[in-house]
Amino acid sequence: MPKRVDHAERRTEIAEALIRVAGHRGLHAVGMRDVAAEAGVSLRLVQYYFETKEKLLLFGLEHLAERFGQRISARLGAVGDSPGPRTMVEALLMTALPTDVESRTFHHLYTSYAVLAVNDQTLAAQPFIKNPDAAEDALAELLKQAEAADLLQPGVDAQLEAVGLLAMSAGLGTSILAGQRSPESAATVLDHHLNRIFRTGAAAG
Repeated sequence: MPKRVDHAERRTEIAEALIRVAGHRGLHAVGMRDVAAEAGVSLRLVQYYFETKEKLLLFGLEHLAERFGQRISARLGAVGDSPGPRTMVEALLMTALPTDVESRTFHHLYTSYAVLAVNDQTLAAQPFIKNPDAAEDALAELLKQAEAADLLQPGVDAQLEAVGLLAMSAGLGTSILAGQRSPESAATVLDHHLNRIFRTGAAAG
């Protein structure tokens, strides 16, 4: 009997090939033929699963974002069964910093996608470009939980702080990639701002 093809697995393998190639060359320099060669499959097969480069990029980056979520969950799992709001905020922000191969690749490709989307209407129309809204809402919700538990400093606006922290994290991540600062320095900056937002002694809350 012919071997049964797992289409979801094949799509994932192609997406991971995209991530590997783009991590070395950048998204702008990657074509479907390059991805096919990296995955060890034909160009026709890549086109069968994704039709266009834009669809391939979207799927690959969503796959990378899913792995990012798994990394956050693993980080939270390592700190205990019931992490408090600040611990969860720290996990989200610290996991986003490009401190190892996978997180560097995530930050590099995510930033590259955003830059390409500035001049490419097809890319800009993809839902991936709106993913920061979901991260912003999740972070704001954590800060609102902290506020309800009286863990925040007086007058802190949870939504505005969520926007600021994510923007800061993205900027710090780029500065790490560019060699401007070390991951340790970036972590110190984030910790400083969290100390400004959270009450003293709320680190474990």
